[in-house]
Amino acid sequence: MQPIDIARDTTKVVQNYLTYQAVKIIIDQLTETNPGEAIWLRQYSSGGKLQDAEKYLDGLMSEIRGKPLIMRVLTVRDDLAKQVMEHLPGMVCVSVQEANLIHRRRLLERLTQSPSDAFDIDSESDADESSDENT
Repeated sequence: MQPIDIARDTTKVVQNYLTYQAVKIIIDQLTETNPGEAIWLRQYSSGGKLQDAEKYLDGLMSEIRGKPLIMRVLTVRDDLAKQVMEHLPGMVCVSVQEANLIHRRRLLERLTQSPSDAFDIDSESDADESSDENT
């Protein structure tokens, strides 16, 4: 698979996720201002409909109650995309590098340990993971 194909697939995933986040934000806002609409949008959006953002948006446009909400979803999604994309490339690179470093260190520890040390290192790794989760 070529890098451009991976970038296209990644774009689709990010677009779907930003649509999900936009709908979530709108439901939270509607909960305070128009609870009935919030309940309707939450129910409409359930059941995995947001897995494919563009199909979800097409469906929302075909609903009578969805017509007034569609522009709001599009606007919030666009705003989120602008905000997130400012930070995303660097954050993804750093996150992958940090995770790879951790996995490489664990692999090196396992490759260099003697069979009798296996239990000790696994216990230390488990302790490290739980202390990482607590910070």
